[in-house]
Amino acid sequence: MRSITSQYLDRYRRLTGDRSDSVLPVTGAQRRFLLVRSLDPSGRPDVVPMFFAFPHGTIDPERLRAAASRLAARHTALRSRPAVVRGTPVLCVAGPDIGLTRPALVPGESPADALGRALESWDAQGPPLRLFLVRDEEHEEEILAVALDHAVCDGRSLARIVDELGAAYSEEATDSPTAPGAAEGELAVYRDAVLGQLAAEERAETAEAAGYWADRLRTLHAHAPAPGAARVSEGTRPSGAAQARLPAYDGGMSFPGLLDACRSAARELYGPGLTVPLGYPWGGRPPGAEPVVGCFLNTLVFPADTGDGTGNEPGTVPGSGATAEAWWDDLDRADVPFDAVVAAARAAGSGWTGGLDGLLTVDDDSRRPPLVLAGVEGREVHVDGRPVRGPFAVSITRGTEIHLRMVWDRAVLDDGTAQRAFDALTHALRPSEPAVH
Repeated sequence: MRSITSQYLDRYRRLTGDRSDSVLPVTGAQRRFLLVRSLDPSGRPDVVPMFFAFPHGTIDPERLRAAASRLAARHTALRSRPAVVRGTPVLCVAGPDIGLTRPALVPGESPADALGRALESWDAQGPPLRLFLVRDEEHEEEILAVALDHAVCDGRSLARIVDELGAAYSEEATDSPTAPGAAEGELAVYRDAVLGQLAAEERAETAEAAGYWADRLRTLHAHAPAPGAARVSEGTRPSGAAQARLPAYDGGMSFPGLLDACRSAARELYGPGLTVPLGYPWGGRPPGAEPVVGCFLNTLVFPADTGDGTGNEPGTVPGSGATAEAWWDDLDRADVPFDAVVAAARAAGSGWTGGLDGLLTVDDDSRRPPLVLAGVEGREVHVDGRPVRGPFAVSITRGTEIHLRMVWDRAVLDDGTAQRAFDALTHALRPSEPAVH
């Protein structure tokens, strides 16, 4: 049987003749985001916002909008709409169409609430890059949200977008066009990078890899309660959040150790004796590809054993033994796209349909440059309370210290249970240190 990637490429070629400047193929990572969007009753895409606080009067809105438009004109992914054409996921290339929205605060509403409301009303048919600007009178600041459809960006892209948006803002002419031919040249480079990624995914979809993932995920089931299981008080924000700052480990923290810590959180949330699907992004551009802006990070699935309740609990020796050994084996098959992994598991008799009970993302703060506009460095801030995709998500930023954050969907998990899970998470990461909230 032909691989999912091979079948996808066949459909794309029948649609476009394999060469189109207006309809481009998508990576396996992008296919997953389009699938998740199609399964959402509201059709809501995954949106990645970055928030920056600037002193009042720093930002010239028209200059910022023009800078974002030039940025989008230079990067194919930022001026393309993710779509499904005749059953085939694609990117439809368009011209840059960047607007800047200034949500007005309704009585009793905070700037964070206004931004959350604006992001929640995201129109999936619009441009993938959007700007939102809200005044914070209390702190004499303006909060800028640079928001992207996740189907066109990954972590490496975010750093580049922030850097280049600041550079574009510093250009003197607010209406200076992109150099002739630059957009067409970048489109060809982008297409080559995506086709290179698809070739790597096609090679990875072997019978051996399918058998590996089938055996690895055979017992997997999603265990999170259905949305609506937790009671959300009227006026409460859709999601809860907790954070801690922990001392950095000498030599760094191993990724298997982070997975084990998430197992501890999953046990508090869902109970012992379960195998819970946790997802985490992994990968990068294919060898030899240019570092184009886009979405190239696959989502890998970790079957988190929540322990048996008899002392064999997760997180007692973070990152050691079976977790580390299995994780390295997983990475040997990391190029198999998510939809192919789900298909392999289901073919082996698993009842898992691809839903994730938790997500883990890890970032290095040295790779995220600040947004600088006209020489003023914006302070990156968090805006909590926005809707989240999935029951809970853990993000870890590593630098001189470890910044740990966890958010959860209040329609699925109640705050008390989620807080206990967060406490278990921090304890597993640093048992000798109390969590700092």
